Amino acid sequence: MNRRDMLTAGLAVGALGLVPRLASAQAATYAPVPKGWRTYVLTTRVEPTAGANKAWIPLPTFEAPDWQRPGNVTWTGNARVAERVRDPKYGAEMLRVEWSADQQSPLIEIVAQVQAQNRSVTPGKGNAAPLSDAERKLNLMPTTFLPTDGLVKETAEEIVRGKQGDVARARAIYDWVVENTFRNPKTLGCGVGDITTMIRTGNLNGKCADLNALFVGLARSVGLPARDLYGIRVMPSEFGFKALGAGSEVVSKAQHCRAEVWLAGSGWTPVDPADVRKVVLEEPPANLAMTDPKVVAARRALFGSWEGNWLAYNVAHDVKLPGSKEDPIAFLMYPQAENRAGFLDSLDPDKFKYRITARELTA
Repeated sequence: MNRRDMLTAGLAVGALGLVPRLASAQAATYAPVPKGWRTYVLTTRVEPTAGANKAWIPLPTFEAPDWQRPGNVTWTGNARVAERVRDPKYGAEMLRVEWSADQQSPLIEIVAQVQAQNRSVTPGKGNAAPLSDAERKLNLMPTTFLPTDGLVKETAEEIVRGKQGDVARARAIYDWVVENTFRNPKTLGCGVGDITTMIRTGNLNGKCADLNALFVGLARSVGLPARDLYGIRVMPSEFGFKALGAGSEVVSKAQHCRAEVWLAGSGWTPVDPADVRKVVLEEPPANLAMTDPKVVAARRALFGSWEGNWLAYNVAHDVKLPGSKEDPIAFLMYPQAENRAGFLDSLDPDKFKYRITARELTA
């Protein structure tokens, strides 16, 4: 199927609003609603190999009054320099670390406390304060991998044609991404989010940083402020969805990118089409049909809500790591380290090496 045929097919499904109805006996439950704050402790232990003497570790200090409240951050280790720094454009916080050149066993361990809770809004309803001009501009601008012109804009305009109002336009883009993409288990890490290549080739596959970036780029191209949120899963799903939670206290490979679109009334509104596709591929018994009750439940919920078993690091794109000689990275969701040859492989925690663990504090 070529790109235009694929687009036409996706539009037809979205236009008809084909969300299957289920018998109540078959219905799956996935309906996050706020019901109290949970306190997590996220511990990141970094011991870089291969002669690396610089590191940058993302901190889960993104703040949102209704769903995430960052707390105390401490660290220990043998670094010569360890300081909290902030990306000047997006405000992403990280710990910048340097070790002495003769340090034989470099080590830094960061302990961060964060409170989080479930989110649930009715898209377009509520009394959210207006988005400032500066925030609107920031969340409409293109980035290296998120252009807002050319094929991206052309595709988005076809998707939203005939849709009245921002909620309907955002929903049309969400449905189109859900219907036309697929999660590719061979994609390294969370992907990179090169959406122009995805659209040009018709290979609309990848993982969360690809599929949710596609939503964000399409939304921005038609004037809907949107952003990626880079973070990490820390607990199992309270609804029993194995695909939508951490599988153990070791979360070194549990990074996950989510997305938001800004809508008058509800403000920053949670969306996660990538997790719908994750349920399709990975939720037992796997390779579920779009009509499966679990897929239908996730698809319904993930336009306007998400679970509080995930922590956000930041919303930053094209991050230039302070003190690094390398080019900017697409996003900061994994620990980074650098030796004379360049960056270590941040997607290989065992070789890098780092270990991230999460636990919940209970009364």
